[in-house]
Amino acid sequence: MSEKLQALRGMPDILPHETGRWQFVERKITDILNNYGYQEIRMPVLEKTELFARSIGEQTDIVTKEMYSFEDRNGDSLTLRPEGTASCVRAGLEHGLFHNQTQKLWYMGPMFRHERPQKGRQRQFHQIGVEAFGFDGPDIDAELIMLSARLWRELGVKDICLQLNSLGTAQARARYREILIDYFSQHQKQLDEDSQRRLQTNPLRILDSKNPDMQELISAAPMMRDHLDKESTVHFEQLKNILDETGISYEINPRLVRGLDYYGQTVFEWVTDQLGAQGTVCAGGRYNGLIEHFGGKPVPACGFALGMERLIALIETNGFDIEAQPPHAYFILSTEDKVTAAGMKLAENLRDQLPQLRLMTHCGGGSFKNQFKRADKSGALFALIMGSDEVINQTVGFKSLRGKSEQESVSWDNIGEILAKNIQ
Repeated sequence: MSEKLQALRGMPDILPHETGRWQFVERKITDILNNYGYQEIRMPVLEKTELFARSIGEQTDIVTKEMYSFEDRNGDSLTLRPEGTASCVRAGLEHGLFHNQTQKLWYMGPMFRHERPQKGRQRQFHQIGVEAFGFDGPDIDAELIMLSARLWRELGVKDICLQLNSLGTAQARARYREILIDYFSQHQKQLDEDSQRRLQTNPLRILDSKNPDMQELISAAPMMRDHLDKESTVHFEQLKNILDETGISYEINPRLVRGLDYYGQTVFEWVTDQLGAQGTVCAGGRYNGLIEHFGGKPVPACGFALGMERLIALIETNGFDIEAQPPHAYFILSTEDKVTAAGMKLAENLRDQLPQLRLMTHCGGGSFKNQFKRADKSGALFALIMGSDEVINQTVGFKSLRGKSEQESVSWDNIGEILAKNIQ
């Protein structure tokens, strides 16, 4: 007996009754991005493995444990993208988007990480990423935060908190890294297995450990803010001043680090306690050195990514009514097979006249009674009825499916005008 076909673990389907919610949220987000002047870029889901190893960091959990990598027929190592920033930078370098110009870009699509599936965390997940290149002041950091704050307001998200930190320049971070290695090495027996592995490769990630047995040790660790360079201190203070002026509340989280090596200076996360363990909904910050790391000229850069699955779950937890795709306002049906062609022709003519018209044509035959049941089940507001007499007289029956008004006969010349008044 053959194995039952089903989706891969952690790669769920999004079914028709769910996609309306996704489309609504995506429209809200893209409208706001367009209002702020960000342009869409679309990158492939497959890239050379080297791209992510070099950008994210060869010793990070994502690269060592979570990436979907394989060798193709040419012997090249390829990877399904685990995040979007590296691909966006690669595309910008390849096509000269960063040469003597600024860019505000956004992208949307699936990402892939092999981790244990749980609520809010899947192996195929969806992100919207927003990236700004060529802006070195704290104003762009603030704009990205303000943009994301506007998203929460538009989508009815209330129980969400902004956390901020600064990781300093690469030089300051390198000095702090040595200080952390020295501190945690003195307490190595208290470190769990993951932290011992990270001690020499990525000690900042130890600060992000959720192991309750290590929290006292982490709390006593040296603070990055005490070792921050002057440039980053000024940048961070200016960012906070802008947020204060614009009324955006935040918390300083001195233990906030990002799991990707390319971040420096500003880092931020929008977190909630409404989704259990997976509390980060949106995260980002500065990555000024990444373009230079890939061989380009130094270009300041800042961005964030938000997880669609977590955002939709949070919106619904907050009780916001996500508007699904509205039902078809009209359903055209035929009383007999021989008038089907005339009904379909009328439907096409109406779609030509009214591009915003939501009109479903009955297909698949069946009795007139069953057609009415299907029209009602579709959620349509009105039925357009076509029979032999209607074809001869060039009229159509117009009947409300949600009210008690009587069916009326309308000429083909006038039906478009009547439908236009009822488009919602």
